[in-house]
Amino acid sequence: MDNIYIPKPYKIIKVDRLTDIETLYRVEFDNMSEIKFGQFIQISLPKIGECPISVTDFNVEEGWIEFLIRKVGKVTDQIFNLKARDIMYLRGPYGNGFDFSNYENKNLIIVAGGSGLAPVRSMINYIYKHAGSVKKLDLILGFKDTSSILFKDEIDNWRKKFNTILTVDKGSGIKGEKVGFVTEYISHLSIEEDKSDLEIIIVGPPVMMKYAAIEFEKIKVSDDKIWLSFERKMSCAVGKCGHCKIDEIYVCLDGPIFNYTKGKKLLD
Repeated sequence: MDNIYIPKPYKIIKVDRLTDIETLYRVEFDNMSEIKFGQFIQISLPKIGECPISVTDFNVEEGWIEFLIRKVGKVTDQIFNLKARDIMYLRGPYGNGFDFSNYENKNLIIVAGGSGLAPVRSMINYIYKHAGSVKKLDLILGFKDTSSILFKDEIDNWRKKFNTILTVDKGSGIKGEKVGFVTEYISHLSIEEDKSDLEIIIVGPPVMMKYAAIEFEKIKVSDDKIWLSFERKMSCAVGKCGHCKIDEIYVCLDGPIFNYTKGKKLLD
């Protein structure tokens, strides 16, 4: 019987330092047929440990996946030292991911805060490259300050095709910035009275997802039109350790993507 905890070694193709604490890694991968938007991979380093990280983008034809690594703990601190051509140990992908058929040919709004942009970046890039895959895409992307803005070049490209609201908690006068939290700008969106074709995705810290969802409730968006991505507390990815268990829900097995009808009960 195969050991489900055994990772495979993969070569790092490219490393891009995005901020002082966040780095983008492009890694060779051979299990592309199972990748979906919003899934995650277990990344490990021998004698150090393992952590779940969202796949932030992937290319099936070229055989690579990308991770945004935030330097926040023992494992990610060590990953931060890896360079191109070093080896990263991976197992997965895991999680349900976003079912894109829920959003095709509809009006889609994505609200992402900070590194919460990572799990939805591949979907945004897909929509960018496949005109007509959705009716309309609105983006509200929030960051702490100018220095913490991720994927700046891609955001500039997205702005050319999509209504994009970029918010920072502390303003610095950069072109197009809005000062304040993402929740303050949900009411600025142009949303049709008929919401039958509307779908909402919210990804970020739990408190941000909670209050963003409440803002959509205020404008009469029904719970079943809202989708959340939960990433914290996951550990083994296969429902064995129980770290991510909330009541009867295993976030790693049943999520990390949840419809708000279920996800609102998982928010603190």
